[in-house]
Amino acid sequence: MLYLKLSHWVTVVDSATYFRWIDTIDMRYVGSDETPLKIYLSRKRHYSCWIRMLWLLPVLLIAGCAMGPDYLRPHIDTADKFRITQMEGQSIANLPWWELLRDEKLQQLINQALLENKDLKRAVASVDELQARLNIVHMDFLPQMDINANAPAFGTLGGFLRPGFATPFNYFGQTTLNWEMDIWGRIRRSNEAARADLMAREENRRAIILMLISAVAQSYFDLLQFDIQLDIAHRALSSWEESVAISRAQLQGGIISRLDLDQFEAERANATARVAELERKVVQKENELSVLLGRNPVSIARGRPLTEQVIPLEVPAGLPSELLQRRPDILQAEQALAAATARIGVAKAARFPKLSITGFLGVASPALSNLLLSGSEFGVGGLGLAGPLLNAQSLGFEQRAAEAQARQALAQYEQTILIAFKEVEDALIAIRTVNDQLKAQRKQVEALHSALHVANLRYQGGITSYVDVLLAKRNLFDAEFSLTATHRFHLVSVVQLYKALGGGWIP
Repeated sequence: MLYLKLSHWVTVVDSATYFRWIDTIDMRYVGSDETPLKIYLSRKRHYSCWIRMLWLLPVLLIAGCAMGPDYLRPHIDTADKFRITQMEGQSIANLPWWELLRDEKLQQLINQALLENKDLKRAVASVDELQARLNIVHMDFLPQMDINANAPAFGTLGGFLRPGFATPFNYFGQTTLNWEMDIWGRIRRSNEAARADLMAREENRRAIILMLISAVAQSYFDLLQFDIQLDIAHRALSSWEESVAISRAQLQGGIISRLDLDQFEAERANATARVAELERKVVQKENELSVLLGRNPVSIARGRPLTEQVIPLEVPAGLPSELLQRRPDILQAEQALAAATARIGVAKAARFPKLSITGFLGVASPALSNLLLSGSEFGVGGLGLAGPLLNAQSLGFEQRAAEAQARQALAQYEQTILIAFKEVEDALIAIRTVNDQLKAQRKQVEALHSALHVANLRYQGGITSYVDVLLAKRNLFDAEFSLTATHRFHLVSVVQLYKALGGGWIP
């Protein structure tokens, strides 16, 4: 029976303590009646010296330098406030989406999308992939060890060709070691790049979530708009059918001309075409929403009508400087810049020699019965040095390429910030102007209702022709269509501002 006896079990806190622990390991053979297994003890201190050398490696790694520039966030000048300041206060981006979008049916749709949307699932899987790849890169800090064994199938021939080394004709087992000393920081920079890639992919996942919430809300508001416009189109069609019937009777009585009847029939045909168009848009929008929800095309349940949707009365945008900390696409671009910066160090370190500790240790014997006897041990250890020679120039080009990629990432980061500020300003001016537009269009609809009523009275009194009624109807229906579209645009503008500000961000 073979066992290990530890005279003292201590927590390793420094090298001296660790070496004392190593020296107290006592391997003893028990049971003289069993088959003899002589354990190699005389070289215990020899192995201890090897462990001492390995213990000093972290000191060398810490002392080593890391090639390439350290990442620093570029300085971006931002204004004290947005150009179109809606109002001061906490940004609506701090609101969770369910406090911004209060329609229960819409909330159910968004929750369904967050659970089943395929693009989001792909983004989540992508984050998991990069997390695993980061763990792989972390393993580069550790020594690489392999184990292998050999058992000749047809017996053995001869002994050792070289004393202390295994041959294919021996029984042997060995462990090999390769540990790269990260003197130039290649592994550290690789880890920095992998970590930044992971963070960028995480921000991409968050960007998809924000985009998904926005897309579902906008499609839902589009659907509510089409519902109202379809109702208006049906009312218009009924009105024109009634007008055509009246005009045909008047034509037979000689009251109107054929030209008047043709005008009414043209308006009816236009109303019929509009109904068909809106019916198509409703179904197509439901199909679009179904894809966002991760479903096959189905009918979409509605909640509150478009004109009864509740939105915050105040939509403050906050400070421009906060945008750099909220928008996931900005943070993603920044992490991409950090990764590109770290890869400059990887490319630069690749131009220097690699220093590694290599070795192997094992036992070998021409006979299986002698495999663990004294004298069967073999091992070699030392330092390995590998450096570029003929490919040194190509590695220089690799560094130049990495530097160019970093400049590209910087330009992309700056461009992303510019686009972000533009989108915020666009949403702010849209919200500011749409309120005035809504007030004006409501007054227009009220005035056209009154005009239609007066036109009907004048026609019934024989003062004017039915053409005046036709024009009043046409103007009213068109104004109602436009008012509905503006209602939708108002809601969408608030959603777009929420998205542009990086909505859902919690300070």
